[in-house]
Amino acid sequence: MTVPVLSNRAARHLFLDRHGLADRPSGPGKGADLKGVIDHLGFVQLDSVNTFARAHDLILWSRRQQYRPKALQHLLHRDRQVFEHWTHDAAVLPIESFAHWRLRFARDAVRMEERWKEWRRGDFMGKIDEVLRRISDHGQCTSGQVGEDEARGKGGWWDWHPSKTALEYLWRSGQVSVVRRDGFTKVYDLTERVISAEHLNRRHDSEETVDWCCAGALDRLGFATSGELAAFWDVVTPQEAKNWCAQALATGRIVPVDVQMVDGKLRRSFAWPGLMDMAIPAPAPRIRILSPFDPALRDRKRAERLFGFHYRIEIFVPEAKRRYGYYVFPVMEGDRLIGRVDMKRDNGVLAVRAFWPEVGVRMGAGRIKALQAELERAMAFGGCEDVRYGEGWLRDG
Repeated sequence: MTVPVLSNRAARHLFLDRHGLADRPSGPGKGADLKGVIDHLGFVQLDSVNTFARAHDLILWSRRQQYRPKALQHLLHRDRQVFEHWTHDAAVLPIESFAHWRLRFARDAVRMEERWKEWRRGDFMGKIDEVLRRISDHGQCTSGQVGEDEARGKGGWWDWHPSKTALEYLWRSGQVSVVRRDGFTKVYDLTERVISAEHLNRRHDSEETVDWCCAGALDRLGFATSGELAAFWDVVTPQEAKNWCAQALATGRIVPVDVQMVDGKLRRSFAWPGLMDMAIPAPAPRIRILSPFDPALRDRKRAERLFGFHYRIEIFVPEAKRRYGYYVFPVMEGDRLIGRVDMKRDNGVLAVRAFWPEVGVRMGAGRIKALQAELERAMAFGGCEDVRYGEGWLRDG
């Protein structure tokens, strides 16, 4: 059988379409429209770094420039249309995913209990029961409101005090849920008080959840290896994803496709039948500032293979050794990643320290104007009053 080849250009267009970056970022960015964005993406990663905007807010703004952070808080805390838990990191997910997340709850509980066996410190399970009773009897709490008399730092599991660790276990195992955030501090309550009965009482067996995870990941990636399917939600194991692909391939549910990388090499992947006959829209030819944790960039290696864009967070790199900056933002134009910008809020001003174009990207007058227009939109989103450009901000590629 001849395996079809998906060109790099078509692959980039498909990938960006599935990640909500093909259309212009218009729309109200709240309520049902915002819920639709999160449904389309599958989840949105949460992150606390706030030099300009938190990662989840920038991810949503990149797709809906009318979006404002309160809209997500309404979905999470008031309308309960999304819930907070863990994929590869903390994230908000559509509430319809909750029943499938029970597999994650069960596996996280086992992993954490196994880790505890190696530590041999105190009555871990007893502490969990104590914290659970505290929430059951007295209601919502934060990690700072449990174990007030316990030593912090080295005296606790994971370098946390014991009650905070117990609270994390209860959250990761699904027994308590995040009811809201105060600032960026999680507030917990019993899961049955947070999740509606419709979703709380729904059950799926592990085979159904593995199928849901793999199919949902393929929907959102467009094409993928079994390893990429497993990594998308970080719920199923690599072997489960490999088995799913083998069975789906044998029954004709999925088909093989060779995807051309930016260097011309072919990477064997899987896709839904009919992929090669699809009309794949070209992304809107506009500039967007993306979060370093944008879903399109989360898999750094995949982004590098498809776009030739190498990105690493330099927060933990000593300043003198940083190539770019503490927290720089990738910049996309159409279907290309054209550079990265170092910017932050500074006393009501959006301070742009530097923009580094990618090799081969020519910063002509039109492209500079388009970049500055996006920076002005970012200024408004970040609640700033002006944009200030540092001396020599436009660097050589």
